[in-house]
Amino acid sequence: MRVAVTGGAGYLGALVVKELLARGQDVTVLDSLIHGQVEVADRLALEGARIVEGDVRDPGARAEALTGATSVVHLGAIVGDPACARDPELAESVNIEGTRALVTDARARGTERFLFASTCSNYGRMSDPTVPVDETGDLAPVSLYAEQKVGIERWLLGGDHGTLAPTCLRFATLYGAAPRMRFDLTVNEFTRDLWAGRQLEVFGERFWRPYVHVADAARVVCSVLEADRESVRGQVFNVGRSDENYRKLDLVEMITTRLGRGEVSYVHRAEDPRDYKVGFEKLVDRLGLRPRSRVPEGIDEIITRLEQGRFGDPFHPRHSNLTSGRVAEATPVS
Repeated sequence: MRVAVTGGAGYLGALVVKELLARGQDVTVLDSLIHGQVEVADRLALEGARIVEGDVRDPGARAEALTGATSVVHLGAIVGDPACARDPELAESVNIEGTRALVTDARARGTERFLFASTCSNYGRMSDPTVPVDETGDLAPVSLYAEQKVGIERWLLGGDHGTLAPTCLRFATLYGAAPRMRFDLTVNEFTRDLWAGRQLEVFGERFWRPYVHVADAARVVCSVLEADRESVRGQVFNVGRSDENYRKLDLVEMITTRLGRGEVSYVHRAEDPRDYKVGFEKLVDRLGLRPRSRVPEGIDEIITRLEQGRFGDPFHPRHSNLTSGRVAEATPVS
C-alpha cells in the first residue's frame, strides 16, 4: 500500500504516519508545516516517510504527493472551531476548495481509497444530549468548522467519484501526547493549566462531549485503510468509545483528583452551544475496533510528561492551532 497523508506532520498525522510505517506501508506526507513542525517532519523522514512540504491547494504539491498513491488519508485542514472562525476565507479555501481539488486529482490518478477526517462536532447541539447519537443521527453543526466537514461528507458520499472509495471518520475530541503537541484541546489544556497552578476558567461545564486518545485515533485510521475496501466504501464511522463521553465538570474532577490541587471557576458563555453524547458501536460491530486508552490514563500521561519537561514550554504558541506561519520549532514528544 502506498499512502499519501495530508497533514502528516500534524497532531494526529504524525502518529498516523508512524503507525503506517510500523505496519510496513510506503508513506508520503504532504504538509505545509505552518505550525513549525519541521523537526517533526525531519524525524518522520528518518523513519522512512517521503516528505512533500506544500499546501493542499497547490496543484504541484498535490501531484507530487499523489504520485503512486493507492490511498489518501486527508487530515490536512484548518482544524477546530476557533481557527476557522478567526479566518473564514482561509478555512473555506483549505477545507472546501483544497479538499475538492485533492479528491478530483486522486480520482483522476486512479487512487483506490480516500479517508476523510471529519468530526463528532457535526452533531452540534442535540435535543436530548443524554441519549448517544450514532452515525445515522441528525447533523446539526453550530460552527463553521463543523459546517464545512458536513458539506464535504455529503459531497463525498453523495457523488460519483469513480473507482475512488471514500470513507468518513468522525473523530471524538482528541487528547494525549503526540510528536506535534497541542494544548488547545480540552483534556490537554485543562491538565496543563491546572498542573501549572493557573486558575482554570470553564464554561459549558455540564455539556457532553466524546473523547479519544490521539494514538487510538491513529490506529483506527490505519486499520480502516487495511479493511476490505467494499466494506468501508461510502461509510461513516464515529471514532471513539461509547463509555468515553464526559462533561467538562467530569474532566476537572479527574484532573484535580490526580494533582491534589486546582483552582477552577465556572462562567457562562453563549458562543459554544455544542452538547452531545456519541455512540461508537458501529466501529466495534463492523470492524472490530475499540480504542484502548481512557481519559484518566491520558491525564496521567500528560502530567508525567509535563513533570519530565518533555514538551518544552507547554504555553508556547506552537502548541496551538491558532498560530500559523513559521513559529519556533516544537520539541517532538518521543
